[in-house]
Amino acid sequence: MATFRPLLSALALCAGLAAATMPGAAHAHGDVTPQAVDTSTLPQLGKEWKQENPYRTGPAHDEALRIGSSAYNQNCARCHGLDAISGGIAPDLRSLDSDCSALADPKKKQGCYSEIDQYFATTVRRGRTRDGRVYMPPFDETLTQEAVWALKTYLESRRPQ
Repeated sequence: MATFRPLLSALALCAGLAAATMPGAAHAHGDVTPQAVDTSTLPQLGKEWKQENPYRTGPAHDEALRIGSSAYNQNCARCHGLDAISGGIAPDLRSLDSDCSALADPKKKQGCYSEIDQYFATTVRRGRTRDGRVYMPPFDETLTQEAVWALKTYLESRRPQ
């Protein structure tokens, strides 16, 4: 047992150092202040908010996907996980509309996607609080409509197969 004591001491020291540095690790993801997103290469949508993701299909889809990926990494990944795979801190956004995908009736499926789009846009814009605690900051003052729909386009591309 005496020969293992230095090894055990070293492991204990490493565990202690890891625990002591954990609060600092939370800062490793960078500034938690919402970051603006450049959407100048996307078709501008105007002041009236769309009810559904206008970039889901069509010529702007690929550009929205590129911008959405960047916007996600800047604003969402620290809580919702890299590549939109949740690490458990916040919901896994890849599955946000998974109930819709299972619907057989095309009209019901479209209605479901529309409801999720509205829920998503409202949540991103207004944030989420519960019992006076902020679970998600509001992004209404930071992200444009184009940025919000680009984020949704990115998340739709990350749906589990």
